Amino acid sequence: MDQSETAITENTAAANVVEPQPSSPPPEPPRGFIAEWTVTIILLLFGTTTLVQAFVIPTGSMEDTLLIGDHLLVDKLAYAPAGPVTKYMLPYSDPHRGDIIVFRYPEDIKQTFVKRVMGVAGDRIHLENKRVWLNGHLLDEPYVVHKTEYTDSYRDNFPNDPNTSIYPGAHDMLDHHVKNGEIEVPRGYFFAMGDNRDYSLDSRYWGFVPRENIIGKPLVIYWSYDASTEDLSNPGATVSHLIDVVIHFPTKTRWARTFRLIRPYPVK
Repeated sequence: MDQSETAITENTAAANVVEPQPSSPPPEPPRGFIAEWTVTIILLLFGTTTLVQAFVIPTGSMEDTLLIGDHLLVDKLAYAPAGPVTKYMLPYSDPHRGDIIVFRYPEDIKQTFVKRVMGVAGDRIHLENKRVWLNGHLLDEPYVVHKTEYTDSYRDNFPNDPNTSIYPGAHDMLDHHVKNGEIEVPRGYFFAMGDNRDYSLDSRYWGFVPRENIIGKPLVIYWSYDASTEDLSNPGATVSHLIDVVIHFPTKTRWARTFRLIRPYPVK
């Protein structure tokens, strides 16, 4: 079973989001290159990189909420630690269920992912036949897509005995945080999943997201361009991608997605 994950590349102010495919989770492609440098430079010139950061989605684990080629601006203050004075001035908060978050991948903090928070501290989660149960009730998830017709014993009936490779964080989660057939989210951690549920390398495969790994939340899609994962994550494709943008900018830009706000969904 392969999986997709939404990871993001970092070029100071710009980054890429990557995803694998179901089976054994594939390695993440390298992130962040020339496609984001224009935005990076603009952000640097205006001194806003401590407030917002540009990211690009290079894989499909958050489809159809976020598409490959969506360029995002991420609010880095939303989940920042509140200081003794700034906590009264700025709207700091902890991530809530249903929020889409950008975070450092726990297995390799050089990579950055985008997923949806499905569980916060104290929550109990399990899946039955692809459906998510939270704290004893079945969730209604209109944002989720399923792109395989078969049911996988681990991915779709989770937690279960792994039938594919999982990472140390997932082994720890399965060994120490399963009670009565459910995952219990510990304090200071979050359980995150992709909206493209059958093709998302997420907390089922690598464990919880530590609070300190969270960078921020996406605010808006400032540009969306119809590109491939290879174009956005392969350094060797940088020049060809730039040429493609120059030639096809008007026709391959998804104009309807430009300046689309990214909103959470109340998962309760």
